[in-house]
Amino acid sequence: MDSFFLLLNCFLCFFFTVTILRFLKRNQTPAAKLPPGPARLPIIGNIHNLGLNPHKSLADLAKVHGPLMSLKLGQVTTIVASSPAVAKEILQKHDKFLSNRHVPLALQTLDLHKFSITMLPVEPRWRNLRRVCNSYIFTPQKLDSNQGLRRDKIVALVEGVRRNACCEEEEKVAVDVGKVAFRATLNALSATILSMDLADEETSEAARKFKELASGMTHEAGTPNLGDFFHILARFDFQGIQRRIRGHLEKALNLFEWLIDERLREHKSESYVSANDMLDTLLAIHGGGDNREEVQMDLQRIKYLFLQDLFVAGTDTTATTLEWAMTELLHNPNALTKVKEELDQMIGKDHHLEESDISRLPYLQAVIKETYRLHPPLPLLLPHKAGADVEIDGFTVPKGAQVLVNLWAIGRDSMIWNDPNSFTPERFLGSDVDVRGNHFELITFGAGRRICPGMSLAHRMLHMMLGSLVHWFDWKLPDGVEPEQLDMKEKFGVTLQKAKPLLAIPTLR
Repeated sequence: MDSFFLLLNCFLCFFFTVTILRFLKRNQTPAAKLPPGPARLPIIGNIHNLGLNPHKSLADLAKVHGPLMSLKLGQVTTIVASSPAVAKEILQKHDKFLSNRHVPLALQTLDLHKFSITMLPVEPRWRNLRRVCNSYIFTPQKLDSNQGLRRDKIVALVEGVRRNACCEEEEKVAVDVGKVAFRATLNALSATILSMDLADEETSEAARKFKELASGMTHEAGTPNLGDFFHILARFDFQGIQRRIRGHLEKALNLFEWLIDERLREHKSESYVSANDMLDTLLAIHGGGDNREEVQMDLQRIKYLFLQDLFVAGTDTTATTLEWAMTELLHNPNALTKVKEELDQMIGKDHHLEESDISRLPYLQAVIKETYRLHPPLPLLLPHKAGADVEIDGFTVPKGAQVLVNLWAIGRDSMIWNDPNSFTPERFLGSDVDVRGNHFELITFGAGRRICPGMSLAHRMLHMMLGSLVHWFDWKLPDGVEPEQLDMKEKFGVTLQKAKPLLAIPTLR
């Protein structure tokens, strides 16, 4: 982020030219109809207002200018929603005109936005992909049928941590919870999707490489890009963002292409027995197993669906949320004790947690919801793009504007939540608030037609991993660090990660 502002300053003199000034004036949206917002500087508009933590800066600005706010980021008119009521207007009431994506240049590399369900505009291709996901991949029946695959990976997670926990006290080393969570998430996803491990539990070299690819892609996608703010610079890639993300994408796409080709070769064998996983389901659709044209998919779409919509989106967000949940529990020992007591009472000390148990664990569910509230994995959701002028509360969201929903601000709003900065899972006990897009004070997975299709799978995996880690182990912070001293700083990006990884020492209960 610092390098971005340095580079921005270097280009300012270039933009103070007659050509650019006329260009901007010609494309300027009439300010009278826009929602209120902070004063703008020439050329750069409000870029300087974003700072190093845009989710926090925008939350502070909303306190001054209101829950529907406008900014000018270079040439891009940006509308920010910071309340449940305005979020509902954008994501539900007017979603017909506000559902398309504002796609950053980084995600246009290798035409990623033309195949990804996350980035496609609302058109027939997107509808077909959504139909496939909702009818074939993420149905309760399909998730139930392969829950045994995920359970095996959770057991492997527990066994991996147990090997460290059973060491002599002086030999124990702190576990990097984020890395453990990422490896377990990757294995659980790859078991569900591919019936295989993409991460070896002993060396985790594959997990390390894939994490580098996933982290590299999300880092580049979340890095401010001059070309996104000033269209005339888009073709030049001064910061090298497109070049770097192209390298990550090519490696990841080659991996999935190889995996798909291997499965197709297996299909030709007379002895092949269907793995009943997502890949076989998608290949059956591709191969004409279902005659309805609207759900036919080519191999290119399968490859991109796996990369962007399942593995990159699923691993990073789930692992980040689990790390924050463990951080908050270690920071709040009373809450950690309550989770343990509930698990002991409902599951039993010597039994593994099952997905069917989640509904009987209200405090564990409350812990996850409270983590979502305080640490939404996508603090600004993914940006939308206005397809037409839309009127909200007497103001105009202009066609072509970038539209952001600040979940971080909504989760910390004292008008909605009592003592909003405290970790208090009890606030959700006896509450009907959920994350399925019905309650706009907690829309972690979005809402409306753009709600995350993998929400149910993420819900199962997160509760299983957190519950198992708490159920089987006692945890303490290394080097005598007390709970109140635990570092809680955030690092802004596409996902809201911890600035410093959580390290904790497990002891078998």
